[in-house]
Amino acid sequence: MSKLIILRGNSGSGKSTTAIRLRRELGYGTMLIPQDMIRREIVRVKDEAGNPSIQLMKDIANYGLKIGYNVVIEGILMRATYGEMLYEVAKLFDEVYIYYFDIPLEETFRRHKTKPNAHEFGEELMRELYVARDLLGLPGEVIFTEDQSQDEVLERILRDIRGK
Repeated sequence: MSKLIILRGNSGSGKSTTAIRLRRELGYGTMLIPQDMIRREIVRVKDEAGNPSIQLMKDIANYGLKIGYNVVIEGILMRATYGEMLYEVAKLFDEVYIYYFDIPLEETFRRHKTKPNAHEFGEELMRELYVARDLLGLPGEVIFTEDQSQDEVLERILRDIRGK
């Protein structure tokens, strides 16, 4: 039974690091769909409603389901832009786990400075794109806060999806 794991939150919240660690922990048979890579590198479009990366992410998730993989979708994934697609994809999977990284803006600035791509954009753009508590509102959505370590976040997700 394939699982869908959605990791959402503002830039610098820790979701990409968590997604990479999660895929490594789950091993083969786990597909990672990073919003940034799909939108910025593969399709190269602005992050706006109706952009073609939304459909591509949905198609990739459907393919993962078809081949029996666990699927991890990771990104800012603003509800206004990606919510409908995420709701539709969630309906297809038997098991869905949704996590929102609710990290204050100042903390995202601090975390962003430690990222390898920190030079690509700065605090001004992060401030412009920041959306507080952009929850999907789907049942079981878990909220992570700044006081939880990266290890605690990963352990919680693994516990949830492994049923322990």
